[in-house]
Amino acid sequence: MSAPNVEKEPGPQGEESPISEEPSQQKKKREYKDFGHDEEKPTHANVDMSLIELKAEDLYDKEKVDLETIVIEDVFKLLQCDEDGLNNEEAQRRIELFGPNKLESEEQNAFLQFLSFMWNPLSWVMEGAALVAIALSNGDNQPPDWEDFVGIVLLLFINSAIGFYEERNAGNAVKALMDSLAPKAKVKRNGTWSEIESAYLVPGDMISFKIGDIVPADCRLTEAINVSIDQAALTGESLPQSKKVGDQCFSGSTCKQGEAEGVVISTGANTFFGRAASLVGQDDDTTGHLQKILAQIGSFCLVSIGIFVIAEILVLYAGFRYGYRRGLNNILVLLIGGIPIAMPTVLSVTLAVGAQQLAKHKAIVTRITAIEELAGVTILCSDKTGTLTTNKLTIDRATIRTYGPFSADDVMLLAAYASRTENQDAIDASVVSALGDVSRARAGIKLLDFKPFNPVDKRTEITYREESSGKLKRVTKGMTGIIIELCTRNKTDEIENKLEADVEEFATRGLRALAVAYEELDGDDPEAEGNGFELIGLLAIFDPPREDTKQTIDDAIALGVKVKMVTGDQLAIAKETGRRLGLGDHMYPAKVLKDGPAPGGKHMNLDEMILDADGFAGVFPEHKYEIVKRLQGLGHLCAMTGDGANDAPALSRANVGIAVEGATDAARGAADIVLTEPGLSTIVHAIRGSRIIFQRMRNYSIYACAVTIRIVVCFAILAFAFKFDFPPFMVLIIALLNDGTIMTLSVDRVLPSMTPDAWDLAEIFSYAIAYGLYLTASTVALVTIIMKTSFFNDKFGVTFNGEVYPSDANDPQLHMIVYLQVAIISQALIFVTRSHGFFFMERPSVALMVAFCIAQLISSIIAAYGDWGFTQIKGISGAWIGIVWVWNIVWFAPLDWIKFGMKATVIKKMRERHDRKIAEAALASEGGIPITRTQSRAASIHESMYSNRVSFIRRAARKVGFGGRKIAMKPEELQRFSSIQAQRTGATLARNPSRTAA
Repeated sequence: MSAPNVEKEPGPQGEESPISEEPSQQKKKREYKDFGHDEEKPTHANVDMSLIELKAEDLYDKEKVDLETIVIEDVFKLLQCDEDGLNNEEAQRRIELFGPNKLESEEQNAFLQFLSFMWNPLSWVMEGAALVAIALSNGDNQPPDWEDFVGIVLLLFINSAIGFYEERNAGNAVKALMDSLAPKAKVKRNGTWSEIESAYLVPGDMISFKIGDIVPADCRLTEAINVSIDQAALTGESLPQSKKVGDQCFSGSTCKQGEAEGVVISTGANTFFGRAASLVGQDDDTTGHLQKILAQIGSFCLVSIGIFVIAEILVLYAGFRYGYRRGLNNILVLLIGGIPIAMPTVLSVTLAVGAQQLAKHKAIVTRITAIEELAGVTILCSDKTGTLTTNKLTIDRATIRTYGPFSADDVMLLAAYASRTENQDAIDASVVSALGDVSRARAGIKLLDFKPFNPVDKRTEITYREESSGKLKRVTKGMTGIIIELCTRNKTDEIENKLEADVEEFATRGLRALAVAYEELDGDDPEAEGNGFELIGLLAIFDPPREDTKQTIDDAIALGVKVKMVTGDQLAIAKETGRRLGLGDHMYPAKVLKDGPAPGGKHMNLDEMILDADGFAGVFPEHKYEIVKRLQGLGHLCAMTGDGANDAPALSRANVGIAVEGATDAARGAADIVLTEPGLSTIVHAIRGSRIIFQRMRNYSIYACAVTIRIVVCFAILAFAFKFDFPPFMVLIIALLNDGTIMTLSVDRVLPSMTPDAWDLAEIFSYAIAYGLYLTASTVALVTIIMKTSFFNDKFGVTFNGEVYPSDANDPQLHMIVYLQVAIISQALIFVTRSHGFFFMERPSVALMVAFCIAQLISSIIAAYGDWGFTQIKGISGAWIGIVWVWNIVWFAPLDWIKFGMKATVIKKMRERHDRKIAEAALASEGGIPITRTQSRAASIHESMYSNRVSFIRRAARKVGFGGRKIAMKPEELQRFSSIQAQRTGATLARNPSRTAA
């Protein structure tokens, strides 16, 4: 569109009231309720400083803290300083008093970290078995069992090495926060300005910063020249905030315009950054979800082993009068064979391979156990600014309002004229980019004069010559109240009523209003007065949703994941964004988290309100943290997405913290998954991928528990019935081959669930017991036929060194037959546990098939040629190997029918009982919502034994290496916080007066 050059008819001239007119006759000035924050008035410090503590509850409680902000004079008084700054001696004293302006992080001893992976009940049993093999086995004139000892220790070290490697490939969230602090600061010491490391700043220092600088510490401004500070991650707002003398600025925010001086009120751990860091570290005593599952599976295996170990001690020693060493070897078989020592290793490998697969979808996993938790996530809490939205202001062309003869396109073009094309602020950039072709903002005109935005006039203005007509014209854009006051040509009651209604409509929808006015000039003097401004249009500015966000939310809901918006922005903006995304606008302000639901409302309690809400607005770190914590308390696994350091506490508290593309160091360090592409679509891929990985882990868990039952029960029964002493070393061989094969489950072909996954351990244990007892029967039946009949000799002519029957129950060749039978059918069980129908209907991965075949080949070769005297085994003939293979195939076939039978009987009844309990709990609860405790973060002494990442520093210590500098809070809360900071610092100084004070 070319520049508008049609002659516009002047609107009605507004009559100016004479100066002498009575005030009562003057027209009342309208107040346009534009969107924004109410301005806070400064007050004096009027509370007892000794009663103020820097804690979240104090920040929320206005009865305890009755001031919003204190005048700058009181700040100097509290901090015992003046505008000339501190001297070096006082600065050094305050460094000792307040500490350096940085966040401390503790280093972890690598050796102790490695040993921590051997500190859990599963490992304890294996370590006990190793001690038995090397120390307690030295009896009956026999040497220690070095072979078993070496094998057990090797298993332990492999397991610990994988876990240690995973953990040491980490960074540190607290270090990321520390690195976010500006490294250098301009400070006034001894009356002169100098540059020092920001770590040496102390409360009371005078600092200076200008455009492009990062604010080095929390401060109050003493001088401000056109200052604009980017606090997007602090307030959740996309616009930089104008600052004046007395206002507060926070460390990590960026100066976008002007220059300023200020007095430092808080440093290091006492800054807002420090508070966020302390919140991030509040998960120190919690246990990860996967560690809880490992604890319960470990308990099942330990109880199973314990029962039969006690039984063997009673029967073998008390009943059969076994010698010390013989009985010990039988007990070792149960300990080595029954403990799924490789379970943490197998699950770690499965998760690590899964993490590599997720990386292909641009999702970097920084805590691999989070993959398992992501599969079970039921609620996704998402930050708005930069996550659901683009964090880039945009003109909503569909809502442009026009007044007079100008079209929406004309208004848009004229607004672009009144915008900078270089060194733009956020609003100018949004207006110009809305044209599509940026060059149109200066096409067809000659710029004569331009007045950029400033905090006083609150508008921009351009005077230009229209090349097509040669006429001089002027356009201004800015705050509605300012622009309408300039207009004289069409400011009628009708226009003002329409404008007021439009501005209020925009405000209720969370849209910022930007008014545009136009006038023509007579003559060639660009500084001359024009013929009067005419209001021509109203633009709506908003932070639009990302293009793929709505589809991502729909996909998440289809996967059974409820999405909630949790934002630091205003309620009106949150509701408008929710409507545009299809999230709904059933949202609440953050104050309900303190006040609870309104009396007589539809919600009986706060938990019910949080569960029902589509989102919350006006929140800051403690609010987000509390929302996630309460949802977890209601039994939900929560994922939290975010991009700023304000999200770090909630990211660390959530079961799965997800840092979106462009996130800060702090958010990435606290997160479990870091996205490297814009938007949330990657999360849907990650959820699907995590559910595939979950199915692999569930399949392995059933297998591992079944093998435990199979080994423990089988060899205990053989010992009781036949006084059968199986060599412990051969059980170790079985375990090594089994675990090597099972590692390939990490790339097995499985289908993801369309609903959130959950560990139903009762179901897993039921399947395991059924499979284990059936496989036990297969081995006991084989040994019974060999020992009691001549069936195999009669039919196949096989012998034991030429004899029909084995020499006794501990014939070396019989040991080898049992080894081969147990090794083959135990591994084959995985094909049954990994499938939902018949095993041959779901094709396994090539890797699993190849590994199975190799393991069986090795087992068969050992059976044919193994002749190791120390293990009491001897090679068997090819005929015996063939018999064992056929025997296993015959017994393998009915395993699928056992699975179907379990589903139709035991599992069906268990699920019906579970559903019935949920229904009863829903009826019993006041609001119809069952209140249960989450399985994600409840720590106990037993479960913590499995938590190799108990502290957040270790769990979230990820070597991310990205850059960033954000953090978040609502402005009025920030103002109150800054007052408390100043008082807190002042109280400390009052208790520790300067030694140089007069």
